[in-house]
Amino acid sequence: MRAVFLDRDGTLNVNTGYVGDPRDVRLIAGAAMGVKLLGDAGFATVVVSNQSGIARGYFSESDADAVDARVRELLAQAGASITATYRCPHLPDGECECRKPKPGMLLRAAADLNIDFASSWIVGDRLLDVEAGNAVGCRSVVVSGVPPHEPPEDFSLAQPEYFARDLVDAARYIVAHATEVRPQEAGTPYRPHETGTTSGRSAGAREKHA
Repeated sequence: MRAVFLDRDGTLNVNTGYVGDPRDVRLIAGAAMGVKLLGDAGFATVVVSNQSGIARGYFSESDADAVDARVRELLAQAGASITATYRCPHLPDGECECRKPKPGMLLRAAADLNIDFASSWIVGDRLLDVEAGNAVGCRSVVVSGVPPHEPPEDFSLAQPEYFARDLVDAARYIVAHATEVRPQEAGTPYRPHETGTTSGRSAGAREKHA
């Protein structure tokens, strides 16, 4: 199966900082259409999201589940759907293998859904999204439109294949270039530490940021 891994806050919905209340969820313009275009083209759409607000005590796992459900609800209203959602609830300095830029969430999704990384992509708004995709050999797109991530990041450290205005632009690029040979060599396969762990699963799978 080929898939597009999608960041959540800042890619699908407006990143207001530690989004833990479903009432605060607002889709970014074009997000629903972008997800629909990817699904119509035969891609599984898999959300992979850092959510350290859980470990920080800002909100609970159930709150995060409710936010995920609201994102799916808003997407569904436009005919778009998410195949699965994975989250990392750990702190940035935690001893986990699931927090991006580590690819633990992608590896778990690949095992669950039989995803072929070589024919898959990752779309996000941060350097860590690109790095996570590179670790398993996915092609990457960065959404760099409004609202941009702050502060600006140096993507020369891990150059994405394409900078898109929004998720619609990203989806159109992916669909148009999906059958092409990747212009760069795939990243070195990631080998997690034997003691590494991945986070628990949210309603239908797991979840960005913080």
